[in-house]
Amino acid sequence: MARRYEVVFIMTPVLSDSQIKDTVKKYKKLLKDGSASVIHEENWGLKKLAYPIQKKSTGFYYLIEFEAEGSLIDSFEVAFTRDERVIRFLTSRMDKHAVAYAEKKRAKKAEVKEEPKEEETV
Repeated sequence: MARRYEVVFIMTPVLSDSQIKDTVKKYKKLLKDGSASVIHEENWGLKKLAYPIQKKSTGFYYLIEFEAEGSLIDSFEVAFTRDERVIRFLTSRMDKHAVAYAEKKRAKKAEVKEEPKEEETV
């Protein structure tokens, strides 16, 4: 039975834009090869870490929400552990409340983007 998961991973801040895109593409390909479907993804960008990790105080954050079988998660996390570009990751299973919250949040964000900006005429 496929369940919904989300993974947030932090990449080292010394990567270039193309290296970041390659890293994300690698993990999305791993998911698709494992017959998972990517529901949503967000690039949170460069953020300050709460505490230094490997003598680094910042990192590139990325979120991927996906549906997959539970057996895929172990091999997915092993790939994160072996990758030197990833300094931290957290995979969590989403319950029905988390799924509803995430969809509501995305709908609200899309609604804000669709509203046209009114220009003042004087």
